[in-house]
Amino acid sequence: MSAKQRPTPRPDILQPHRAGDIESFPGGKVIYLSPAPLPTEAAPLDFNQAIGEVNDAYLDFGGSLPTPFTWQFTLGIPFIGFLMLAFLLPLIGGGAIGIYGKDVGAFFLVTGLVFDEVFSQAAVFSTLVLLLALVIKAHYHFRFREAVPTRFHRQRREVAFAPGGGKPPIIVPWESVAAWVTQAQGVTQYGVQRQYGLGIGFVEPETGQQHFIELSQPGMPLALGLWEAVRAYMEYEVNTREELQDPHGLHRPGDPPYEGVHTFHNARRRLHRRYREGEIGLFTVTMWYLWHIIDLWTIPFYLAEWEISVIQKAGQKTLPASLDDWSQPLPEERWAKPSPELTRLSKEVRQRHAQQPNRPITAIFAEVYVEEALLSN
Repeated sequence: MSAKQRPTPRPDILQPHRAGDIESFPGGKVIYLSPAPLPTEAAPLDFNQAIGEVNDAYLDFGGSLPTPFTWQFTLGIPFIGFLMLAFLLPLIGGGAIGIYGKDVGAFFLVTGLVFDEVFSQAAVFSTLVLLLALVIKAHYHFRFREAVPTRFHRQRREVAFAPGGGKPPIIVPWESVAAWVTQAQGVTQYGVQRQYGLGIGFVEPETGQQHFIELSQPGMPLALGLWEAVRAYMEYEVNTREELQDPHGLHRPGDPPYEGVHTFHNARRRLHRRYREGEIGLFTVTMWYLWHIIDLWTIPFYLAEWEISVIQKAGQKTLPASLDDWSQPLPEERWAKPSPELTRLSKEVRQRHAQQPNRPITAIFAEVYVEEALLSN
């Protein structure tokens, strides 16, 4: 169990911001990626599958389906904790006594005594952690069922956001959308905890009200990668969900579009193929099998398929029917074009990143904007 984390502050997107701006707050910072949406040069990757439907006209952000990873985390953490407490701890205790006393008999005696002492306590503790993890999983299950996606229409270069509460959808220009990544850390009784997240903000044109979409991420590269997945789609740099969610090609023709038992077996076949072709060694193969064995093999994948079937039977929330016409594809001659400023700045960012690939992308953003301002004066 972890201590409750303090929520990170939301930026005020009514204030003027642009890509590359950084705002600090106690314990962290907010790094803006848009407006305007300049290329971050991160790999476009939707690790947590926050992206739902993707087609030639639009991408749905949010409203996606659960993944086996969430079940691996839910079941794996308590099980691995149990193995460490019930078996590894006695071995460490017995080994210490045996090495210190140079007595093999003492090693087995101490190991047995510690095992008898901690086994039941480890079982109780791991069960409590499992129950807590299942409660959290149930919470996110109902969030999946209630989540309404935000639709990014690249042919129109517009974004439709459903605020809920019976209010009509909000449609804003793509290049006006604010995006940021948050990096925060705080000290708890369990040590220093770090938080990362991606935020997307819209301002309702008629009222000036701010609306937010915020998703926690396992790390900064994955937060950047998720935003880059949306940006790259809107700029026609990627075109399918497989490019964003399946970079290793774990889906075969005819497979369901979600992750399940089929992706597990596809991953194992890919592992064996790479080993036969000499791409990886025996150590990588062994670690793959060890990880999946202690993570309960295919059970998380079966549970993910079951949860997806429950959600599909119950029916997920969708965007209002009033957006049906807006969502339709347009003839190519009617496709909206990027602004000259975005095209110019994006080209400059890519050139500078190619020259200095290790330089922070935010510094490159800031630099091109400074030079843009000097040229305009």
